[in-house]
Amino acid sequence: MIRVLLVDDQGIVREGLQSLLEAKPDLQVVGQAENGQIAVELALQLNPDVVLMDVRMPVMDGVAATRSLQEKKPEIKVLVLTTFDDDEYVSQAMQSGAKGYLLKDTPSEELAQAIRSVQKGYTQLGPGLFEKVMSATPKPPEPEPIPEEFQQLTPRELEVVQLIGRGYNNREIAEELFITERTVKNHVSSILNRLNLRDRTQVALLATKHHIAE
Repeated sequence: MIRVLLVDDQGIVREGLQSLLEAKPDLQVVGQAENGQIAVELALQLNPDVVLMDVRMPVMDGVAATRSLQEKKPEIKVLVLTTFDDDEYVSQAMQSGAKGYLLKDTPSEELAQAIRSVQKGYTQLGPGLFEKVMSATPKPPEPEPIPEEFQQLTPRELEVVQLIGRGYNNREIAEELFITERTVKNHVSSILNRLNLRDRTQVALLATKHHIAE
């Protein structure tokens, strides 16, 4: 038997959901809450398997309640059921620890199956919501282009420049790159020549200026 806590600020919605879910032999509604704060308190008392959570509610919204529950009782699964498919709501709910996000027009049998799946640890997203989660996910920053001064260097020479910028001496560079000190010296000479610099101090300063040493 899967124990379910219903959370919605509209009593008629909660009653309707309870009737639908309790018609399923493996689902049991153990409680109802009208806002996120009460939901968290009841969840800690009743220890349901799944919390069916609305998003927009007074006192504490569903996103904040989900986050609180995940901090206090991470074993309780949260399945969001709401009328709002706004990108921000979807992404915030999932990032806060919800295991699923469905809209209230989801057919009752699909909702029951989603509860079963979420209870087992699977993620459930309604039609079109996966794309919203992905579009709201921050994209990794583009790698910074190699500064023009360093574009003429080989990849190995760039590694040497990076280590010089970190204050490594030739022996330490050799150990780090698994090459001989003689090879390091050759690379340093080539770097000075290509960049038209006098010494490795200037190399270090240039590496620091362009954040190559980071």
